[in-house]
Amino acid sequence: MARQQGWFALILALSIAAGAVCISFPLQLGLDLSGGSQLTLEVQSTEQIPSISSEEVEAVKAVLDRRVNSLGVSESILQTIGSDQLLLELPGEQDPSRAARVLGKTALLEFRVQKQGTNDLMQKLKIARIQIENLNQSISANNSYQLNQLEEEQVKKIIQLLELNSLSGTQIEQIEKLKPIINTKIATLFETSSLTGKDLVSAGRRQEQNLSSWEVTLNFTQQGGDKFSQLTKSIAGSSRLLGIILDGQSISEATVGNQFSAAGITGGAASISGGFTAEEARELEVQLRGGSLPLPLKVLQVKTIGATLGEENIKRSLIAAFSGLILVTIFMIFNYRLAGIVAVISLSLYSLFNITIYSLLPVTLTLPGIAGFILSIGMAVDANVLIFERFKDELKSGNTLIRSIDAGFSLALSSIIDGHITTLISCSALFYLGTGFVKGFAATLGIGVLISLFTALTCTKLILKFLMNYKSLRKSENFISSNQLLTSSS
Repeated sequence: MARQQGWFALILALSIAAGAVCISFPLQLGLDLSGGSQLTLEVQSTEQIPSISSEEVEAVKAVLDRRVNSLGVSESILQTIGSDQLLLELPGEQDPSRAARVLGKTALLEFRVQKQGTNDLMQKLKIARIQIENLNQSISANNSYQLNQLEEEQVKKIIQLLELNSLSGTQIEQIEKLKPIINTKIATLFETSSLTGKDLVSAGRRQEQNLSSWEVTLNFTQQGGDKFSQLTKSIAGSSRLLGIILDGQSISEATVGNQFSAAGITGGAASISGGFTAEEARELEVQLRGGSLPLPLKVLQVKTIGATLGEENIKRSLIAAFSGLILVTIFMIFNYRLAGIVAVISLSLYSLFNITIYSLLPVTLTLPGIAGFILSIGMAVDANVLIFERFKDELKSGNTLIRSIDAGFSLALSSIIDGHITTLISCSALFYLGTGFVKGFAATLGIGVLISLFTALTCTKLILKFLMNYKSLRKSENFISSNQLLTSSS
């Protein structure tokens, strides 16, 4: 009896520890339960890389993964679909356009010096950009804003300066398109250099002193710092500008003072002041931290699942799970009496251990994952049914309770193991060959099948043996009706 009490104490200790883990490590909920955004992205080929291999897709995936981590979205899922597509899930992210904007940009950062003899055109383009920015601010402040005659003339002159034949859309839409066109035109006035985003160690952001705008701070590698000092030295004290180009558009132009003509700007650090808002500075920081994408991306599909829908899914899943457990409880107690109560206790332990494993691994729980968990409960019940039916057969044959319990477990063992192995084979195939939600279903079902072996063959048996130490419970009538028992006369 002391040995059985020891095993019983061990199960109790495991249960307490599992409960503590569940409290300390909450479950990670997938997109369909917590709400969020889902983006389907396609890797695009280029002239330099006409065909996309798995290596290129993995390289893009690595950059995206770093950007997602910098965004601060927890429990994100990024996986490959087919040969050139990626599926990204961002639980809790309710602004998919922001995510697509941050993640989809190539973010190729370049530092360039202004070409000789371009000062006049540079000045005109910078004035045009200021005029367009002022118009955009006026339009943002008043949705029904109408351009006056002077502003209309300004827009026409800017279009002529950019050598554009025409722009589609209304006047307001044309103005919105002009700023990136101007920035692209300005970028062509700079010479290319070997200093790029690859020479960065880190990027950050801070608010500019005495201003409401933000700037992005950069730290270079040792080699990058040397390149930066040489670049700034070459134009120090001249009228030529240092341009910071992102994806072919100029985002900042700066003069380098004469005091840097001897050694350039040293220290391996720089900052980008482009009149950024806090959100724009954050997005640029994320892109630069993650590095430039080796290939461009195209956003094929964007889905948003609201938090309310996620809560509704959780509610329905819990109702389904508890309804199933209640029906199973009624069935087990009605058919197997005391053994049925033991099976219900064992199933409760099974559920607790499952949730603990989900929290520790961790497993991101989705609706298909919950379906896999509920199905695994059926597997766990099935194991108990096999054991108890063998147990009842032994009691009908006239064996004692203890011998019947031992025989029930030993005779049902091979059937239970065979059934669980075949299910695990199916789970393995689904997990390795499936994608997305199918993997979640396979993972929870597979974990549940393994745990059900432990609870059915260990916990159920130990609890039954422990109860048999009490004389009031050590009666065959507690497990099977008297008219089913063999009498001595038969």
